[in-house]
Amino acid sequence: MPPLLRLLTYPLLAITGLIAIAVAVAAIIIALAYPNLPSLEVLTDYRPKVPLRVYTADGHLIGEFGEERRAVVAIGDVPEIMKQAILAAEDDRFYQHIGIDYTGIIRAASSNLLSGGKKQGASTITQQVARNFFLTTEKTYTRKLYEALLSLKIESNLSKDQILELYINQIFLGQRAYGFGAAAQIYFGKPLQSISIAEAAMLAGLPKAPSAYNPIVNPRRARIRQEYVLRRMLELSYITEAQHALALKEPLIIKRELSEYAVNAEFVAEMARQIAAERFPEDVYTRGMKVYTTLIRDEQEAAYRALREGVLAYDRRNGYRGAEAHVDMTNITSEHDEGIDVLLQDISDAGDLRPALVLKADAGSIRAYVKGGETITLNGESIKFAARMLDDKAPPKKRIMRGAIVRVIKDAKGHWQISQLPEVESAFVAIEPDDGAIRALVGGFDFNRNKFNHVTQAWRQPGSSFKPFIYSAALEKGFHPGSMIEDEPIMISAGETGSQAWAPKNYDGKYEGPMTMRAALAKSKNMVSIRLLQAISPQYAQDYVTRFGFDADKHPPYLTMALGAGSVTPWQMVSGYAVFANGGYRVTPYVVREIRDEKDQVVAMASPLQAGDESIRAIDARNAYLTDSMMRDVTIYGTAARASTQLKRRDLAGKTGTTNEYVDAWFCGYQMTVAGCAWVGFDQPKKLGNRETGGVAALPIWIGYMNTALRKVPEQLPMMPGGLSALTNEAGAATSHVYTENLPGENATQPQSPAGAAPAAPAPDGRPAELRQLMGNN
Repeated sequence: MPPLLRLLTYPLLAITGLIAIAVAVAAIIIALAYPNLPSLEVLTDYRPKVPLRVYTADGHLIGEFGEERRAVVAIGDVPEIMKQAILAAEDDRFYQHIGIDYTGIIRAASSNLLSGGKKQGASTITQQVARNFFLTTEKTYTRKLYEALLSLKIESNLSKDQILELYINQIFLGQRAYGFGAAAQIYFGKPLQSISIAEAAMLAGLPKAPSAYNPIVNPRRARIRQEYVLRRMLELSYITEAQHALALKEPLIIKRELSEYAVNAEFVAEMARQIAAERFPEDVYTRGMKVYTTLIRDEQEAAYRALREGVLAYDRRNGYRGAEAHVDMTNITSEHDEGIDVLLQDISDAGDLRPALVLKADAGSIRAYVKGGETITLNGESIKFAARMLDDKAPPKKRIMRGAIVRVIKDAKGHWQISQLPEVESAFVAIEPDDGAIRALVGGFDFNRNKFNHVTQAWRQPGSSFKPFIYSAALEKGFHPGSMIEDEPIMISAGETGSQAWAPKNYDGKYEGPMTMRAALAKSKNMVSIRLLQAISPQYAQDYVTRFGFDADKHPPYLTMALGAGSVTPWQMVSGYAVFANGGYRVTPYVVREIRDEKDQVVAMASPLQAGDESIRAIDARNAYLTDSMMRDVTIYGTAARASTQLKRRDLAGKTGTTNEYVDAWFCGYQMTVAGCAWVGFDQPKKLGNRETGGVAALPIWIGYMNTALRKVPEQLPMMPGGLSALTNEAGAATSHVYTENLPGENATQPQSPAGAAPAAPAPDGRPAELRQLMGNN
């Protein structure tokens, strides 16, 4: 053999021998390792951790709870464009290889060798499934070998579509999203079936590095990755040149607040979570249970909007408090500086109140960058609210200047204007009077800022909104709507108040002498309420109000009870008013209608008692009817007259409430089909402001909700129950109604006249003559 040939032959033999040894060793390892690979049962019987989800009664998602946010999607329901985007980004030869893509390995090795570093990987989708279900992410040869072996085993036991379905549902995509179904909802607020080509490319780019390519955390890098995926889709002929061009131009609207759902009902979602967790404590957050509440979506949204509008209106009436904070802008060189996003990243939205960084400000205008990318200029009416904080003499810590953090909001016409985060709080709740189902509940202005549920947890003084319960008690003692009571100043001794001598006043400082109960309630006369309570005794009233669900120990038996000096929650108040709305039955409010398991089987269901069941009767039907008739006058010509005016109906009943020193503002009321209660106040009780009464601060919230709730509901009034008789004047016209057994006569029960009151004899009802002629008499 020639020397040169011998020189070449020995190395070739050596290399061939080494390859043979490597193949033999690999074969031995495979022979030993393959039988010991884990069972694929976790794949063939796939049971992902699916969070607890909470819905409205009409099927709209309001919350989900669990470490992994997941929406499992069958492969047949995955849009073709989403599959193509995934293949383009991760494994375009997925349907050709056997789990390990040798062509891809050679291509990646060549690329890395030429570039001098490990810049290109070659993991297939099957290998990623193996890694996600069975292995760690450590970069060792042993782990890579097991990954390859597992991939071969997976491919021999599952179809390609089954493998892709597992990948689509299991892969982590940032923001607690597992799977593309959850990611579509979290990032774009839509189901996977509704995404566009541009959105599909953005999602498909996430698996490579969910934190680096997250469009919420790093929109610029996410955009670069999206462009790469679109280019690959074009190269693979998944999309046309025209589609590629359109996708590059499509603006992507990213959901930046992860608490946002189709319906703003965070307080109810949390209530439902607690109920489900208490009932099913073991695996409630992983088994895919569904909780259906009693909420009605449109009414919940109406309540949410009305409460926020009411609070912001109060805030504007009481003045601008200045910039929220100031940040150092020394290193910000232009309006497009990436550092601006960094300065705003830890400041969260509060619903439609968006944080903005002031770039420039003077007495006539504000230039600001709104979190999310928009730069705006405000002037004229849009900054009038904050004008005094633009002045050079404004306090430095509150002045609006470059570097100030402010809040902006869009008005009804879509124009930005300056606003602020309110300090005052509010609550609203509405229920079905027939069975207690919660139709809408908003526990505060912003759940993310303050999770305290003011509907169920806030104990506040109800003020005059408590008077209907005192009046109801008086009816049981023989009074009637036409009973004449003196509206004159009164001095109460320390013994009658339980603390010190008391000289109460009417809220408007006016006294009108003898007047009917009906007129007194409509005008919210404090002196009349106190005299009524004197007549029936505070002890009797304390026991009587428990019929409506109030706690006796929260309402000490003193005359201050007449003005609502006890403690209630909005939950209790709406329950109490529902008794008048449904004819005298005490229903129990409830918020969860049913709970279903992962197989959609009902595992728990509410079974509320219905109005009409005499076992839950709280007050005489006649009492409910007469109290209702008096409260309707409150909404027609009394302290809540704007309710009937704005809603253009005359079947509303309710009562305003304003506590001493304007600390709490209430309006509770109803139409026969729905009862609602609104409250406004500070968490640390303090004065709301002069003239911030229940009719000014709380009533507009109630009206805003009822405008939606009663939109298609015809006017209706309760039928008069038996056992009532009309009282007439000298002309024979009915002036009031009274329990038949209390008609004037030798054997009739007559009310004890309170001190300073005229005899409780038939009398005109106190309404203006023209209103009496138009409305008739009750």
